[in-house]
Amino acid sequence: MGEKYVLAFDASTTGVCAIVFGADGNAIATVQEEITQYYPHPGWVEHDAVEIWEKQVRVTREVLAKAELNAGQISSIGITNQRETALIWDRETGEPIHRAIVWQDRRTSAYCEEMVPKIGDYVAENTGLVVDPYFSASKIKWILDNVPGARERAARGELAFGTIDSWLIWKMTNGKVHVTDSTNASRTLVYNIRTLSWDAHLLEAFDIPAAILPDVKNSSEFYGNAEPDVFGAEIAICSSVGDQQASLFGQACFEKAMVKCSYGTSAALMMNTGDTLAAPGKGLVATLAASTGGATQYAVEGVIFNCGSAVQWLRDELQIISRSADAVVTTDDTNGVYFVPAFTGLLAPVWDPYARGAIVGLTRGANRAHIIRATLEALTYQVHDMIRAIGDVSGLPLEDIRADGGASRNDFVMQFQADLSNVPILRSAVTESAARGAAFLAGLASGVWESTAALSEAYEMDRRFVPQMPREQAEKHYANWLRAVDRSLGWAREN
Repeated sequence: MGEKYVLAFDASTTGVCAIVFGADGNAIATVQEEITQYYPHPGWVEHDAVEIWEKQVRVTREVLAKAELNAGQISSIGITNQRETALIWDRETGEPIHRAIVWQDRRTSAYCEEMVPKIGDYVAENTGLVVDPYFSASKIKWILDNVPGARERAARGELAFGTIDSWLIWKMTNGKVHVTDSTNASRTLVYNIRTLSWDAHLLEAFDIPAAILPDVKNSSEFYGNAEPDVFGAEIAICSSVGDQQASLFGQACFEKAMVKCSYGTSAALMMNTGDTLAAPGKGLVATLAASTGGATQYAVEGVIFNCGSAVQWLRDELQIISRSADAVVTTDDTNGVYFVPAFTGLLAPVWDPYARGAIVGLTRGANRAHIIRATLEALTYQVHDMIRAIGDVSGLPLEDIRADGGASRNDFVMQFQADLSNVPILRSAVTESAARGAAFLAGLASGVWESTAALSEAYEMDRRFVPQMPREQAEKHYANWLRAVDRSLGWAREN
């Protein structure tokens, strides 16, 4: 049969990507394309699911051509995706009944606030999460309540819900397979991570009919085949995994207490807690790590909304840089400027959907270079918020952090993170660890790799950043950051 290849889809918040991986775990070819962001109202964020599908097909066909392969040479497909984004479509026509509501969307803030005293404790105990618009449940309810006839159609079993992985699998199999994996299910707010099943009590609380839900599988197993008319040959679909869990797996964090941080559109710090379900707290959540062979591993996680997207804001809205790569530090300090990129609220550790972005400390001497540096520093301050909490919540030692994602390529960000957090940062040689994790999981199920031991050998570090800044200086910087955050809280709350 020759060399074995795995095709990974990375359906992220800002675009879709297709990557071909070889049996050595390295990427052979990559093609990506951005997707449209819709902002119909302040705090609302939507995607066109049909656009996501069409562009995923296009980049996949292009990457096969770039790699000089045909679909018949691909052993399996693995999918990683933005997680909590909610989509509902018609089972008969395959057409979405509404644009996908993105994980960043805050339209259900008031509703979630009302639900906290009713089910907040039960949610924390059984899902590891908090009642917040970030997760899928309130988005599902909003679509069912606001699209005419949707609730009645859902009750009759005519509609299907899914995160983006479910949608792509549905389309690839021509509607034959409606599944998700446990990591994506664990972010919906209605999946019980203790019983590993949809939770009837939470479905009733959020008024979500069970008939619309996908089947839940391991992150690594055979789901079905992509039909020949999609890519030119039948290909086994063998993994689905949420982007942050995929990154944890792709960075070979297979053992308890290993930690990774992904600096992407958002940023996520995640620690593998093995078979121990840590109690959520300190603004972090408990969740499921990627599941293989029926074995369940847990993790604790902190997420921030705006990491790379803050740099994109400099590029697209402020237009003070022409490319994201132009966000480089050219000044020794920020001239007292601090930037809190709370464009759609703040997640860990404060969980305030009403927070909004703020630039504080401006004086007449503040300039473009200071704002750029303040933006890059903001990425590290937000991650440091989570680093401080993760040790307390997990009770496990934090020896170092494996970093990936676009912003991890910035040496200043990595060094400032090490200085601020007083922990070594190990930058991965592979920027897109989420796609690699999806490929690893698919390859395990399709026989490309025999075990995680073989995958551990494939991990390669690009550079190690060690703390250099005096602690007193780092703590002063962080104290000022906390003051800036305090000024952003509650801004969008109606008086």
